[in-house]
Amino acid sequence: MSSIKGPSSTHFDGSNLRIAIVHARWNKSVIDALVAGTINKLKECGVKDSNIIIQSVPGSFELPFACSKVIAGSHVQASTSSGDLIGLSFGGSSTSLPSTKEPPIPTSTVVNMPNAPFDAVVAIGVLIKGSTMHFEYICDSVSHALMKIQIDTGVPVIFGVLTALTEDQALERAGLGRGSEKGHNHGEDWGLAAVEMGTHSKLWAEGMFI
Repeated sequence: MSSIKGPSSTHFDGSNLRIAIVHARWNKSVIDALVAGTINKLKECGVKDSNIIIQSVPGSFELPFACSKVIAGSHVQASTSSGDLIGLSFGGSSTSLPSTKEPPIPTSTVVNMPNAPFDAVVAIGVLIKGSTMHFEYICDSVSHALMKIQIDTGVPVIFGVLTALTEDQALERAGLGRGSEKGHNHGEDWGLAAVEMGTHSKLWAEGMFI
């Protein structure tokens, strides 16, 4: 029986959008697959390689701070590098991915920032419940902080943080299930959501409602 979960399919053109992906590094194999799925859908929607910027942080708890700084840095004038202003380097990364089960995350190089700010940010992390309350505290604080960032900045922040009770749940939500059913890579949904919300945000800011 097919699932009713997920949004209805609507295509949006992302060719004029600039998207940032900020990901944690905990649970790397799952993270790598989710980032790859996000990138693939961004590119399918027409987002240019040069407009997909990838940054990483140690864990999910650091995602809100990083997203906030990345959004602020994207408003830096073209003549000033982001590294000079806020200590971050936004790289023009090669997003060509080999066809492996767990693709490596693209590397970044230091470049000057263009004038265009980010139209959306995808925050990606993987939290798996352990034997203490650590999981609950991180899930709650990160969720609220990411929501607040998009409200405060006016830039859509896509919630790409898996909150799994088991390793198998996390793997299945990255399309890496251990059984015959590999599951669905939720990174694909986040890429589509970033393009849709980035497009809406641009239009709404101009008083256009379609």
